[in-house]
Amino acid sequence: MNRAVIYEKFGGPEVLDVKETPEPHAAPGEVRVRVTAAGLNPMDWIIASLPEAAEQWGVTLPAGFGCDFAGVIDEVGPGAGDFVVGDRVFGGVMARAVADHVIVNIGPSALWPLARIPEGMSDETAAALPTPGLTAAAVVDTIGLGPDDTVLLGGAAGGVGVLTVQLAKLAGARVIGTASEGTFDFLRTLGAEPVTYGPGLADRVRELAPNGVTAAADLFGSETVEAALELGVAKQRITWIAAGESVPDGIRWSTGSDAAPGSLEKVARAIVAGEITVPIAARFGMDDIRDAVALQAERHVHGKIVVIP
Repeated sequence: MNRAVIYEKFGGPEVLDVKETPEPHAAPGEVRVRVTAAGLNPMDWIIASLPEAAEQWGVTLPAGFGCDFAGVIDEVGPGAGDFVVGDRVFGGVMARAVADHVIVNIGPSALWPLARIPEGMSDETAAALPTPGLTAAAVVDTIGLGPDDTVLLGGAAGGVGVLTVQLAKLAGARVIGTASEGTFDFLRTLGAEPVTYGPGLADRVRELAPNGVTAAADLFGSETVEAALELGVAKQRITWIAAGESVPDGIRWSTGSDAAPGSLEKVARAIVAGEITVPIAARFGMDDIRDAVALQAERHVHGKIVVIP
């Protein structure tokens, strides 16, 4: 048998249960991974709580939970490339990651690439990386950051924000990040200059950057998009990841699927080299999944939440 987190109706953490399910096996073009860690993202509980979000991502009830994982391949189907039993790997599967085993399609239709975990990286760090790492890489690529840029990042202390700040710094950009005051010291350790979000954001940014802002990314909502437009940032240098229909026309949406090939491996190498950090805020066992999701949904965590099967 295989344990997995399952929900049979939409709702909050209370709908999540650990259940025994039939043990899965790898078909052609697939590998089976024994999960050693799963990283939680806001999209996980949003999909579980909102039917319209689940429909957008093709998730139907009953459903599994979580997308990002790390583990060890223990079964390889025919035509599964050069992966072998025993490979330490990380990647993503839609709404199935918090389980003892996951089946991963490694073909071109996969939403997440499957990558080998580099030497020197823990499984917990690898599990925290796929969705935010790919999204952060896509954001930086979309707005084309470089040494001549001053970039405004909205939601800089979130899971995607932490990595976007560091990738922007690696690209040579000056980074101003919106956040609550309680995260200011944390953001400064990453090299960002924090600014309080809320009404008057554009004016506060002008005080920090009197010579102007050249690019912006809104990693939560649309406030930063609006401030960037007020500051005169060109639309082609602005992007967003989770604002919905409230974003003006001409502002590009960035998702992990937009990341350049090899982006996940590139971010992983930067982590091993000590150029990027992925803070782990909390660890939970699978049986404590409701507590883990409740903490994630508060959106006040500085770092990633990891579930250990």
